[in-house]
Amino acid sequence: MDDEIWQRDEVDSPCVKICVIHPESRLCTGCLRSMEEIAAWSGMTPQVRRAIMAELPARAPLLMRRRGGRAARLKR
Repeated sequence: MDDEIWQRDEVDSPCVKICVIHPESRLCTGCLRSMEEIAAWSGMTPQVRRAIMAELPARAPLLMRRRGGRAARLKR
């Protein structure tokens, strides 16, 4: 039996099962991918997935914590 099919060069998803889209950056607060990237992930080539994975750490600063609750948001 050929085990090569079970040894594919797949890039794992960065999903951490915290799927919340940040309202301003439009990135998932769990994995830092955009909604478009999340939706297209299964159809992407390994090369495209690797490129996105390499970009993810630089996206973390884009997710600023909101402070002050609803009143602070209304003052914007």
